[in-house]
Amino acid sequence: MSRTPRKRRSAYRVLSALAVLTLTAGAVTACGDNDSAPEHAPSSSATASSSATATASATPSASPGAGRPGVSKLHVITNDGHRLAFHVTQGNGHTVVLDSGGGEDSSQWKDLVPKLHADTGATVITYDRAGLGKSDVVPGPWKAESAAGDLISGLEQLGVTENVTLVSHSQAGEIANYLAKDNPKMLAGAVLVDANLPPFFTDEEISRLVAASEPQVDVAKKDPDKPENRRLISTAEGFAPAHKAFHKVTWPDSVPATVMVSEKTPFDGSPVDVQRWRAAAASFVQDGPDRTLVTAEGSSHDVPKDRPDLVLKEIADMLATPH
Repeated sequence: MSRTPRKRRSAYRVLSALAVLTLTAGAVTACGDNDSAPEHAPSSSATASSSATATASATPSASPGAGRPGVSKLHVITNDGHRLAFHVTQGNGHTVVLDSGGGEDSSQWKDLVPKLHADTGATVITYDRAGLGKSDVVPGPWKAESAAGDLISGLEQLGVTENVTLVSHSQAGEIANYLAKDNPKMLAGAVLVDANLPPFFTDEEISRLVAASEPQVDVAKKDPDKPENRRLISTAEGFAPAHKAFHKVTWPDSVPATVMVSEKTPFDGSPVDVQRWRAAAASFVQDGPDRTLVTAEGSSHDVPKDRPDLVLKEIADMLATPH
């Protein structure tokens, strides 16, 4: 691992169009080569069995402390008419929220959650974004602002309104930036794991991504009901204006951040994009106080899978560092 000091307030393959949208917009398979993540809306039986949980967790009096220690509990919350599945492992004090990469549901973190909970004693929350896992599909273009609204609403309904350490992989970096901008008091800190960051999405880079994705989008439109095709299409819709706006988002100085960059980056094989990805991470760190840049040596873009030890270490360090 290589690391640059935190600045205090006082001072795998040749790039393809499929990789572009998968790894930078998260439309298809989650930042990697695994396309097996389950996707379905909650079944009637699942909804019925969890209705009491959903109702309880939607009240202000409910909190992640309402379950047994070390046991994950499903909470189904509703926001803007659609249901979202949140999985809460009760702990004490700190709350860590793990937000998956594009195309991945909460199962991306299934091996890390027990270890994180055991090592830190924190409450650990994972969730399925709209259209993934046990959460409802939401038609139309994918919008990071809406996804951030879903996460904020879900946490508030669970009674979690402050002292959150947010861990965001890949596409979830966009959600993290909007959440931090709109609700900085909710966050105690963030660990951004090879995450989408505003400096990367220059007009030139956006044009490259859009042009590269066009053939895959055209193919996907021939079978729009296929889950991975639907995600690709929804991400491609309005991609340019959405990411021009994202490029202007500013991370609040009040929220500490650790920025992890994989050794190979999402663009292994495309030197131009590799350099831009790394430069964006470095720029993000330099643009504000209390930010640290960490390189995940030996890792592909799928850092949670390749270097779970490092992800755990950086989360633990964030929890332990007074801010």
